[in-house]
Amino acid sequence: MVKRILLFIVMLVLIAYLGIAITAFNRKPIDQTCRDVELVIKDTAYAGFITKNELKGVLQNKGIYPIGKKLERISTKSLERELSKHPLIAEAECYKTPSGKICVEVAQRIPILRVMSSNGENYYLDNKGTIMPQDAKCVAHRAIVTGNVEKSFAMKDLYKFGVFLQNNKFWDAQIEQINVLSDRTIELVPRVGDHLVYLGKLENFENKLSRLKIFYEKGLNQVGWNKYSRINLEFSNQIICTKRE
Repeated sequence: MVKRILLFIVMLVLIAYLGIAITAFNRKPIDQTCRDVELVIKDTAYAGFITKNELKGVLQNKGIYPIGKKLERISTKSLERELSKHPLIAEAECYKTPSGKICVEVAQRIPILRVMSSNGENYYLDNKGTIMPQDAKCVAHRAIVTGNVEKSFAMKDLYKFGVFLQNNKFWDAQIEQINVLSDRTIELVPRVGDHLVYLGKLENFENKLSRLKIFYEKGLNQVGWNKYSRINLEFSNQIICTKRE
């Protein structure tokens, strides 16, 4: 019985100690001032549109750059809201640390295709299927889409193809150019091999490229990558090759 009472007292003391410690840790002095801002830009391997200086400039122009301001007067929601207005930022997250630092993390919009249409339009298509500002400058290399490219076709059909390339290392590395013909059929220009790949309509493109990869491995690796000038994948049950003259 005595042991139970002692154990109960010890547990009460431990709970009280933890409560006091947590409260003390979370308590911020009323006059605590922001001493530092940590700026983190995600996905820099796929997009290099935003710099830390630009993020700082956005907040400074709005008069809400945190350094030197009282922590209790800093609204992280306001920081997130202003940063999210930037056309090249997908989302922003800001939070305070017990040491008086403000952490700012932003995710950039990720380009998956570069469109250079025959009608003069020049833009990036991002991984959400939306068109990015024309003055955006991309660091990563994206497949270039040329030919008769209407924006509606790019944002729907080509978007799906671009997402596939983004998630497939082999084809993302192999396909250099996507040419859209007047009837919305597709020609592909590979990085390796001196030939054109006629895909036809974009329907079932995954199956078509799967057959082409097998042909690359079992066919071109044997006869040579420059033997054919054109490889036709339009028909589901065959691959038609045109020999180089």
